[in-house]
Amino acid sequence: MNKLPSLKNLYYLVQLHREQNFNRAAKACHVSQSTLSSGIQNLEEQLGGQLIERDHKSFMFTALGEDVVGRSRHLLAEVQEMTELARSAGEPMAGTIRLGCIPTIAPFLLNRVVKETQAQFPEMSLLLREDTTESLISALGSGELDLLLLALPVDTSGFHSMSVGIDPFKLVAHKDQTLDSEDLEYEEFPDQSIFLLQREHCITGHAISACDLKNSAKINPFAATSLHTLVQMVDSKLGTTFLPQMAIDAGILNGTELNEYQPKGTAPYREIGLVWRQTSSRLRTFRTLGQMIQGLLPPKER
Repeated sequence: MNKLPSLKNLYYLVQLHREQNFNRAAKACHVSQSTLSSGIQNLEEQLGGQLIERDHKSFMFTALGEDVVGRSRHLLAEVQEMTELARSAGEPMAGTIRLGCIPTIAPFLLNRVVKETQAQFPEMSLLLREDTTESLISALGSGELDLLLLALPVDTSGFHSMSVGIDPFKLVAHKDQTLDSEDLEYEEFPDQSIFLLQREHCITGHAISACDLKNSAKINPFAATSLHTLVQMVDSKLGTTFLPQMAIDAGILNGTELNEYQPKGTAPYREIGLVWRQTSSRLRTFRTLGQMIQGLLPPKER
């Protein structure tokens, strides 16, 4: 049998593709730049093809290189899962889970998830990463993460998902703003008086849909980067916003002069769910974690 490429060199290639810079990729791999470069050259020799076109200032991946990167990501993910399975010796609730979570959930739920995991499954360790939905989905597909905690619905083509509960929305306004909690009509709000997060935060789309915000003229074009920024803006009497209940329960309104109101219509909410690769061998593990998280969230009405 011909000598097979080393996983280490495949990992170097994947990191270089991710970083698009030899120095940053070497740091990510905790090796010198020369070691990383030599590893990729050895990989090219073993495969008998050019993976990277280089000159003295820049480089680019060849078509073969792009193909090898994609296959390497899946291969490395499978090896990682095999390693974790062996470490847990067949025990599904042991080992390490690399969990990704979006910024509008992570600060308000992850601490409870970690504590509950430590209490129920002391042999399990959670490694956490906070990022946008798009970045987390990409990391899951490439094998960098094992499991995601997201707000649904999202495009989970090629992945499995499991609903773990809901997170209701509340309308938040300054106490000096007179609102009729029994008859909240958004059409009566001043134009550009409702503040939301930037579009890349999925909570914006969920809030617009769940709270039935049909008139875009009511939404201010200035978009905040975090829920805490939204709270500061509304506390400065600039307008109103919608916040998820888990953030309110975690104390995001503490120290402010803000009141919360139930939005009009059927109680609006976003659905919270877990997402993992269809090829993962840890289905039992992920479903057990999902059942645990269900105990931390309001259930979805059926």
